[in-house]
Amino acid sequence: MNQVRVGIIGLQHLHPRAYMPLFDVCVGAEVVCVCEEDDVLRSSFCNDFGVGGYQSLEAMIAREELDMAAIFLPHSDCAEVGVQCAENGMHLMIEKPIADTSSAVEDVINAARANDVLLTTGYCWRYHPVMQEMKRTVERGVLGEVVSAEARLAAGRVERYLDGHAGWMLEKAKSGGGPMYNLGVHWIDILCYLLSDDIVEVCAHHVDVNAQYDIEDGSAALLKFGSGLVASLNVSYIVPENFPGGRDLHIGLKGTKGAASYSPEYEGEHGSGAEAQVDELEVCSDAGEYEGASVRKFCFQLDPTAGYSGYMGKVYVEEFVDAIRKEKTPAITGGEALKVLKVVEALYDSADKHCWVEVEN
Repeated sequence: MNQVRVGIIGLQHLHPRAYMPLFDVCVGAEVVCVCEEDDVLRSSFCNDFGVGGYQSLEAMIAREELDMAAIFLPHSDCAEVGVQCAENGMHLMIEKPIADTSSAVEDVINAARANDVLLTTGYCWRYHPVMQEMKRTVERGVLGEVVSAEARLAAGRVERYLDGHAGWMLEKAKSGGGPMYNLGVHWIDILCYLLSDDIVEVCAHHVDVNAQYDIEDGSAALLKFGSGLVASLNVSYIVPENFPGGRDLHIGLKGTKGAASYSPEYEGEHGSGAEAQVDELEVCSDAGEYEGASVRKFCFQLDPTAGYSGYMGKVYVEEFVDAIRKEKTPAITGGEALKVLKVVEALYDSADKHCWVEVEN
């Protein structure tokens, strides 16, 4: 395959425009068309990026020979469209969390398998070098036995979805839920990645601020892993207007011999020269070369990259395109996305029942 021909499906989302710079710098991929029912959004996108446009998926499939579909629809619509694209031989890059229910994710996985196409979703934080270094730190035993973790991810306010033509995010029937569905999934995935372990039981409580929407505005959760480790997770759409970068992000791990702490810069996007930002991982430990030392900092300055999630997004797109061209399993699979959504479903069940809930295997 010389060039992976990509069709974008859905523009009523914050991310499609931000993915275009990622595809532009990806050798081996070309966005050739977009499918969007809204005439104004479709026309504007086509004019700005020089691609073809279709009002219906059926018309796009009939007239284009596409190798890959990048799907940015309401979560409740992603699975049906994903299955249709798979049945027409398209590899699937579906915006996280792939669907609004775990059973719908299973439908997409089965369709991808039956039609011999690849499936991935955007848990791109795995590609950040700080996360990879933190994972190596755990695997090398620098922290000893990891016994607790804490994570938080607060991003923006509900207004950004209204301004970005994605008001469906605030409707539970279309989104599945609030920030835990949209934001928490990132940190659930990354904690499982860092710890090489699965979440087996959860407890959660929701916070409601904006009464006009039927989603929660924030969630506080406890996640119990198979090893017995318990992590705290706090996610929300509640951030002060003047908060630096508009985001509050943190991952921390504590073990019997040490601790690791990371507060990311905004989605890994960095400037250059005097404006360059540096991500720092702080590690302290009683093990090996760390013994007797104070906090050790690992600094990472990423190459400036425009587009969604910056450097991480670039690697995510490149890795999946490379998997398509070389017919290999992508780094982030549908099966891993299924595990994350089962955790999310258990969290919502817990919040409703006010008790601990086991995660479905």
